[in-house]
Amino acid sequence: MYEGLKHAHSGLRWIFLVLILYTVINAFIKWRNGADYTESDRKAGLFTFIFSHIQLLLGLGLYFISPKVGTISGAVMKEPVARFFTVEHAMMMILGIIVISIGYSKAKKAIGGTQKFKTTFIFFAIGLLLILSRIPWPFQQYGASWF
Repeated sequence: MYEGLKHAHSGLRWIFLVLILYTVINAFIKWRNGADYTESDRKAGLFTFIFSHIQLLLGLGLYFISPKVGTISGAVMKEPVARFFTVEHAMMMILGIIVISIGYSKAKKAIGGTQKFKTTFIFFAIGLLLILSRIPWPFQQYGASWF
């Protein structure tokens, strides 16, 4: 079960990253050009929102069964890999998804395409930066792979 969840969480991150990059770039370009907000723009935000929450659910499942996660204590905080997965990765991902969720909700309520794009760009870009900062990349010491 652990391996299946780990592979699903790791593999689906690529879909999520492509979606959020597309949504952020699309929102920026259309915001700056004053374009109309279309159904495909709404769907891009919605699918990004949905995939962020799928990743959250998979990550929460992993959090409770992973051998890399420990009980928050002094010993865990002294061990870099355990601290990363127990505190840093988990909290930053949750924070990033909260920012994306707030942005999605605010953009949905915004009036006019320019305001929707601006809101989407700002909140989703902040969420993306938070998430990118704590993904366990292969070149780091945390032992993650590209897939």
